[in-house]
Amino acid sequence: MAISHDRSAAEPSLDEKTSLLSGQDFWSTKSLERAGIPSLVLSDGPHGVRRQRQDADNLGLYDSEPATCFPPAVALASSWDPELVGRVGEALGREARTLGVNVLLGPGVNIKRSPLCGRNFEYFSEDPLLSGVLGAAHVVGVQSQGVGASVKHFAVNNQETERMQVSADVDERTLREIYFPAFERIVAQARPATVMCSYNKVNGTYAAESHWLLTHVLRKEWGFDGLVVSDWGAVGDRVAALLAGTDLEMPANRRGTDAEVAAAVRSGELDEAVVDTAVARLRELAGRVRAEARPPAVDFGAHHRLAREAAADCLVLLKNENRTLPLSPTGRLAVIGEFAAALRYQGGGSSHVNATQVDSPVDELRALLPDARVDFAQGYDTTGRSEAALLREEAVTLAAEADTAVLVVGLREADESEGFDREHLFLPPEQTELIRAVARAAPRTTVVLLNGGVVSLEDWHDEVDAVVEAWLPGQAGGGALADVLTGRINPSGRLAETIPLRLQDTPPFLNFPGEQGHVRYGEGVMVGYRYYESADVAVRHPFGHGLSYTAFDQTGFHVIADGPDTATVSVTVTNTGDRYGKHVVQIYVSAPRRPVSSPARELRAFTKVALAPGKSTTVEIALDRRAFAYWDITRDDWTVAPGQYQVHLADNAHDVLATAIIDLPGDKLVQPLTLDSPTRDWFGHPVVGPAVTSAMVSGLTEEEAAAAENSNAEALRLLSSMAMRQFIGFLPRQIPYELLEKLMEMVRRPRGRSTADCS
Repeated sequence: MAISHDRSAAEPSLDEKTSLLSGQDFWSTKSLERAGIPSLVLSDGPHGVRRQRQDADNLGLYDSEPATCFPPAVALASSWDPELVGRVGEALGREARTLGVNVLLGPGVNIKRSPLCGRNFEYFSEDPLLSGVLGAAHVVGVQSQGVGASVKHFAVNNQETERMQVSADVDERTLREIYFPAFERIVAQARPATVMCSYNKVNGTYAAESHWLLTHVLRKEWGFDGLVVSDWGAVGDRVAALLAGTDLEMPANRRGTDAEVAAAVRSGELDEAVVDTAVARLRELAGRVRAEARPPAVDFGAHHRLAREAAADCLVLLKNENRTLPLSPTGRLAVIGEFAAALRYQGGGSSHVNATQVDSPVDELRALLPDARVDFAQGYDTTGRSEAALLREEAVTLAAEADTAVLVVGLREADESEGFDREHLFLPPEQTELIRAVARAAPRTTVVLLNGGVVSLEDWHDEVDAVVEAWLPGQAGGGALADVLTGRINPSGRLAETIPLRLQDTPPFLNFPGEQGHVRYGEGVMVGYRYYESADVAVRHPFGHGLSYTAFDQTGFHVIADGPDTATVSVTVTNTGDRYGKHVVQIYVSAPRRPVSSPARELRAFTKVALAPGKSTTVEIALDRRAFAYWDITRDDWTVAPGQYQVHLADNAHDVLATAIIDLPGDKLVQPLTLDSPTRDWFGHPVVGPAVTSAMVSGLTEEEAAAAENSNAEALRLLSSMAMRQFIGFLPRQIPYELLEKLMEMVRRPRGRSTADCS
């Protein structure tokens, strides 16, 4: 985006310009009407508008205007459905406009590095492709209503512990392949109005002050043309942040940073053009969002129905033995658990929404099962005021008299929230004891989980008949649960993150949450299922897993390489069961041997199809260059290694259904040679190696040359990592430098292909 710095009569003064680049108060920016810059309102959040009331305190976490609480990202991700996520985004945009919000702070697309992250409920997945596709759909939906989105938190904000000071120490390949792609895809495909920089440091530099992060990567490489806003209070050095590319500091700052910026310009420390560029971006943002009169009132009833539809499509049926689900329309049902009456439906912290209404699971089950007897027992008390043994005894008695027991359990909002990380994966012990006691008493037992982060199932999983992971389903989650449990809706959710057997099995276990101000991302690219599949570590349920009440066949799988580094996948999906249902086609790729460690397989494409019983559809999915590429730090570029790639049709990250092999010519991977290159690279080169060997034995007799070659072979094994400049110093016969220079020039090659295309 070209930004003009021409002055006019309406051009603000230096002090006015610097003032525009920090907040007016906690949620709004300053205005300068004569310069065409109105005050803009920014507001949380990613799954519901948290518009603070005028008389609330600064944070106003639990005092905001009523709004629809849609399923948070942890649930929406399990839908694997960008169309659904886009519709939710549109509804969020409509409510934001009605409430006078110009920029909605979301979505959060940080990768779920560890299941302990306290804010995982606000993030989509452990996989960058799934996060990016759904995040882009969210942004497009919100911005279709004339409201700006703010993609956050850029970058590498994967924990809450010390999030405002910790340095996330990550190698560049891992950044490029795991932690950047969701942001990159959203910038390329959805053109977000703003990007929010994170609190933490990235390799020692605060994100808000990282020129490499905010200008080199975000703007120059990816082409981002919007405004960079700080996370609330993330700016320490305002001048350094502006130089790095942070345009707007939020919220209002009482430390006098506006004056510091103006003083830096006057002293020559800061070019005024940097300030002008940031102001121009603020003006551009004002032009993108509709600041005019509010639209007609939102139909909150319709939005509640959408929230119910979305939540139902997000529920993941993890286990269903002996067709325990769907529930029988008659008979006796015991519904047990405090959360069955008072639904746990969202996380704590800045995204907490004042919901317009909240459905109760037990009430909704009674409404959908008019011919059944539905009894309720509290089972446990999250406040700890009641006697756990008495509540458990009452629940067990009820379960023993019922045909089926449904336990609704999970974590309290106080257990997982912005601001702190969890310490373990277990449910509260009184809930675990309750599950096991009910499972022994009831003929059939179903467990429904309400949680924002993964919980361990190991103390009770094998003792129950069915398990439903409902995550945090939003305000209409009670109705959605009833829809799925009774079979009114066929479950179609798939796990967007792995459920491990033990916390100790998770990839960052030894490095999370770090120490002495640093957290080392020692697992590299082996995040989530990439690690479990590569290291052959057993899990309870793999990434991509989810059951249905119907059955699907996938046939005719084939893959065609339609370019040097692209391919097209085709497969026919048939609903072979007796119920309407939805199925997620998952495509993974395994790379050939290449110069870097590679996961066993990586998700490279997916699509969701809906089919009536007996119906079929054939889907074609394109695999672009990035589906086969890795980030080569020696080339500073995306690179496709030549060789045979395995393209898998899989039921999930672990269970492969079919494999096709394609040959790709890839990129030329011969590395340039320098005198600092190890001897193994020189002698391993098909042309250079023989030339150097020949120079070493030049002038020797046949016998001497043979002996020298044998001796050199042994020496090369010993000295393979020695730099060539050191090696030639040990030789009895000096190799002419002119020859070495000629050989180095011969293998120099033009820079490889580069692409930021994520489509």
